[in-house]
Amino acid sequence: MPSPFPGMNPYLEKEALWQDVHIGFLNAIKERLVPQVRPRYFVLLERHLYVHEPPAEPTGRRLRADLLVAAPRAGQRAGADLLEAEAPTQVEHTAQEVERVAYLEVRDRDGGEPVTILEMLRLANKRDDRPQYLAKRETLLASPAHLVEIDLLRGGRPMPDADRPPCAYSALVSRAGHRPRAGFWPVGLRQRLPVIPIPLSHPDPDARIDLQEILHHVYDASGYEDFIYRGSPEPSLSEEDREWVRQHLPAAP
Repeated sequence: MPSPFPGMNPYLEKEALWQDVHIGFLNAIKERLVPQVRPRYFVLLERHLYVHEPPAEPTGRRLRADLLVAAPRAGQRAGADLLEAEAPTQVEHTAQEVERVAYLEVRDRDGGEPVTILEMLRLANKRDDRPQYLAKRETLLASPAHLVEIDLLRGGRPMPDADRPPCAYSALVSRAGHRPRAGFWPVGLRQRLPVIPIPLSHPDPDARIDLQEILHHVYDASGYEDFIYRGSPEPSLSEEDREWVRQHLPAAP
């Protein structure tokens, strides 16, 4: 079954679910791009690397220990571990979280150069990782590659674009030869997600992806209908929008 909403499904924006939605969406976009761009281009699912240093004070954020070298316990022989015995002192390496975040690259088959980068934003891009993401974004906007940026999250601070109209969701297509101007698709909660172009190298015509069709596919293929409608959408909605959402919810099993 497709998503019951005419546009974005606000229940898919839950932070605990978004990683799954994010990967499913990018894979579905890739499946639809490949037939349109081959054989001159190929499409890769690549990953950005984000390193999160631990905060000064403990938080609820989950961190993975990178390395821990501890002093011997009472009664433990100092020479029990040759590596520790040779060290002049003992240190505790701070924990850090290394996160790999997926995005898509359309590359030229002959030279292998990136032609188009497609980013689908996460909440962290608009909050904690914003400086790192903006630095990568600025580097890309100074390159000869096109940028496609899809934002299907109401939460967080939108990316800084001049003359940005008010909207819940958006898609941006920045063609390398048209900068600093870029195509922008503002989308409201109740509006259908757009069909957007994926620019390629001149003189090849654009590929196209239907974001609404992709959302319906991901929703259905993942069986989200069975479990996402407990609780309320995140972030919260106005009373008027909550009533509109309730009218579109599927019947309880």
